[in-house]
Amino acid sequence: MSKDEKKIVLAKPSLFEGESQGDYKAPNIVECILSLFRNIRPGADLIRFQLPTTFNIPKSQLQCFGESVYCTNKDLLSICNNCESPLERLTGVVAWCISTTRPIIFGSSPYNPILGETHHVSTGSLNVLLEQISHHPPVFALHATNEKENIELIWCQQPVAKFCGTSVEAQTHGKRQLKLHKYKETYEMNSPKLLVRILPVPGTEWVGNVKIKCHESGLEAELCFRGGSLLGRRGRAIKGKIYESLSIQTLYEIDGHWDRTVSVKDMQNGERKVIFDAKEVLYGLKTPVVMDSQAVWATESAAVWGDVSQGILNQEWEKARVAKKGVEEEQRRVLRERESVGETWVPKHFNVTKSGERGWDCSPIQEIVPPAPIVVPP
Repeated sequence: MSKDEKKIVLAKPSLFEGESQGDYKAPNIVECILSLFRNIRPGADLIRFQLPTTFNIPKSQLQCFGESVYCTNKDLLSICNNCESPLERLTGVVAWCISTTRPIIFGSSPYNPILGETHHVSTGSLNVLLEQISHHPPVFALHATNEKENIELIWCQQPVAKFCGTSVEAQTHGKRQLKLHKYKETYEMNSPKLLVRILPVPGTEWVGNVKIKCHESGLEAELCFRGGSLLGRRGRAIKGKIYESLSIQTLYEIDGHWDRTVSVKDMQNGERKVIFDAKEVLYGLKTPVVMDSQAVWATESAAVWGDVSQGILNQEWEKARVAKKGVEEEQRRVLRERESVGETWVPKHFNVTKSGERGWDCSPIQEIVPPAPIVVPP
């Protein structure tokens, strides 16, 4: 590797309790709690808050969002696409939506992506591309296409985190669209909130309501993610329903846990069936690999943060700190240079609009995402 060539480092996907985290060592819980209380005040916006490198996981937030789409052991999107009825397709979409909910290690945080950072990965016939389209506030866009199945994903989202005294609440604003072009159906949905509880028992959990709607079929689904008690009793429950938009008639009741199994109950005949099994879909996920390092863009997350990630994986904290500082200083230098000539940065892969009422919206410039030089092994 030449002196100027970037190191490309890919770390394991998010894993559940009991699975090996590989070389990554989770941060000390007590140290993390003390750091939060020392450096932030209740109600503070945490987007610009920088945790010490020892609390970073070896990947960018962009990679974390991407993993929720391309890291699975089961092609749930193709299963959705091959269901015969609109009701079964929406049920499949519910299962896929649940699969995007991933475990979070308490006290750890990914890097804040730099402006223009990209993440491009392929798994099977699905090609996924993300781009950081704004830095302050942080906003990312995602486009994924599967030409074989005629499936498309378009996301435009803004993560917002606030410190609430004894907890941190992170919400991702914006919409997610899943398009099944074979049926001319578009499913729109939002995301649950991430709750990081500091006291009395440290832990992380997904909470809040998610709504999935398909205008073409006239069907909707509502999911309620429920956390554990204040004393730390196990949560991760999901309750919900699938119903007709106009009549509000409930067709299926949804019940289960996103880290175990989720079932639906047919309200006509009382029959139950499992629609999601976390062990089948999310356990033992494979780490993406670089197939063609020369084709990896300089803006790729795994390259931008490669030296930082390598330092974290090796537990060489000073090297990681210096490398992270170098990335951030370079970003500030580029910003000053751009401002000095009155240049406005424009995303490379998305057309972006911003409205005070509607928030951020985006549309991909290319109809099809090309295959990536980074792939998930079969």
